Amino acid sequence: MSLIDEKPVNPEGKEYFSGIIENIVYSNEENGYAILDFAIDTNEIVTVVGTLPYVFEGDSLTVYGKWVNNPKYGAQFKVEQYEKIMPADAVAILKYLSSGAVKGIGPKTAQRIVEQFGDETFDVMENHPDWLADINGISYKKAIDIAEDFKNKAGMRAAMMFFRNYFGTTMTVKIYQKWGGKAVDIAKHNPYRLCDEIDGIGFEKADEIARELGIESDSAERVMSGVRYVLNFNANQNGHTCLPYDRLVQASAMMLEVPESRVESAIEVLLKFEKIAYSIYDGEKYIFDKVLYDSEKYISEKLLSIDKNCINPDTSDILSYISKEESENGIKYAELQRQAIKEAMSNGFMILTGGPGTGKTTVVRALLKIFKGMGMKVALAAPTGRAAKRLSESTSSEAKTIHRMLEMSYESNDSVFLRDEKNYLDESVVIVDEISMADTPLFCALLKAIKPGARLIIIGDANQLPSVGAGNVLRDLIDCGRFATVELTEIFRQAKESLIITNAHKINSGEMPVLDVSNNDFFFLARKSDSEIANTVVDLCKNRLPKAYGAQIVNRIQVISPSRRGAGGVDNLNILLQNALNPSKTSNSYIHRTRTFKIGDKVMQTKNNYQIEWEKDSQKGCGVFNGDIGEITEINAR
Repeated sequence: MSLIDEKPVNPEGKEYFSGIIENIVYSNEENGYAILDFAIDTNEIVTVVGTLPYVFEGDSLTVYGKWVNNPKYGAQFKVEQYEKIMPADAVAILKYLSSGAVKGIGPKTAQRIVEQFGDETFDVMENHPDWLADINGISYKKAIDIAEDFKNKAGMRAAMMFFRNYFGTTMTVKIYQKWGGKAVDIAKHNPYRLCDEIDGIGFEKADEIARELGIESDSAERVMSGVRYVLNFNANQNGHTCLPYDRLVQASAMMLEVPESRVESAIEVLLKFEKIAYSIYDGEKYIFDKVLYDSEKYISEKLLSIDKNCINPDTSDILSYISKEESENGIKYAELQRQAIKEAMSNGFMILTGGPGTGKTTVVRALLKIFKGMGMKVALAAPTGRAAKRLSESTSSEAKTIHRMLEMSYESNDSVFLRDEKNYLDESVVIVDEISMADTPLFCALLKAIKPGARLIIIGDANQLPSVGAGNVLRDLIDCGRFATVELTEIFRQAKESLIITNAHKINSGEMPVLDVSNNDFFFLARKSDSEIANTVVDLCKNRLPKAYGAQIVNRIQVISPSRRGAGGVDNLNILLQNALNPSKTSNSYIHRTRTFKIGDKVMQTKNNYQIEWEKDSQKGCGVFNGDIGEITEINAR
């Protein structure tokens, strides 16, 4: 009987079987993803897919995972973990080395090595590499290089074996890429380095490994890591770049279940080795993770430098530029708009804020024309793809996400910006809209790329929610009172006609919004339950809004829900809206976990992917970012 039917299960609850790689259909060297033709014990060839780094044709593996049904390619075994079974006799060793598994060894060299050392070949390569130099065609340097590559791959095997009960293959590869052949030794010595240094591993998982290794619960390594975990948790979940010393001590001691004195000692050690930092404000001590502390310090110093060193026109010249712009375009700027334009031209760094409908975009358009008229190169940017697209449409000028403007790249499993202090942006003026969505690390990266003598103008609504990440950049910069800031408050006539805008200003002023108007762009529909809300949302998207605004409105509708779960949550609404707006049953669909994706579905990217390449209308690029929206036009499940 086929193993596909039997589906044996290992003690951890995963299906598994052993076999030999007959053919590597596809392999991605960067992330380890592979598609294999796999021969199992019944002489049956099955398709195995998943993260399988450092495997070669002829390798013997035991794979753990589950069977999935690919709509296009049929049954496939999706690997979650695997073990490589090293060949034990001369015949198997020859086949393994001849496959190119070890760098520097081809079929002829493999033949000579195995003829010389037989079953002891691997022992020689690992423990006596200089013996390889006795073989014709292998120099001493080449022998050492061969041994190094062999040991690295042995280290990967050791990592796979050690971490298999804690992580999937993808995370194990990430750990190995960080520490190489020392990965297992590092984890055994101090498992808390996993959560301190490897993105995506939490303190709880490192704590679990430490317990199984017998590390004491009040060990210095555990308490120090716990302190950093509390700081990073509050940064990632609550947006705080720092915590008061006393609160950090109390929270850490409670979480770790250790005396506060142990936490205080750990903080002193972390400060000594500059893993964390502190600052005194109003007589109270605040503790930062070192990365965020350095980011905030750099931001303050760079902004002062930008503001001081930028060359500004004379006041009379500025006023003439504004008057010329008004005359050429037949418009009259409001007093606060004139002040905003003047401040932007008079200062190296300037903040423009204001609620919806107050004319911020009008100011940006004016600045673009004036600066370009002065022969200056201007860059427009925003934190998200959608915000950049809106900015581009409203100004008729190219606008990029901050990530794209800074040329985000991916190196050694880490994201980096190619534009920085060593490779400045070319533009003399940088204008960034919707800055309230930028967190502290991103704003710091932006400042590093701005060249000496250039000016920076940031724009946003200080009443909007702060960024998802750590920091409240816009509000803090306004509150510090150090930099030129103009707040636009006048709502212009066209904007006043929008109930969305007037209600937004009412809410910001602490007033009750208007809810009893049904013939404007803001209206309130009362419903008593989540299911009623969900049904009403579907009816609005499918029937009522298209009837009122035309069928083309469907692709422009965005539904926002405060939660993922429940009848009115994002997950259920997505299913209901898909069934209502894209009900077609197509064989060319893709099922991922509990979700079905079909051609015609509207989709949104939910996390940054800096590596993926794309092409649209003869334009090519790299990277898709959180918030980018598109439509599925083709599905290739493989």
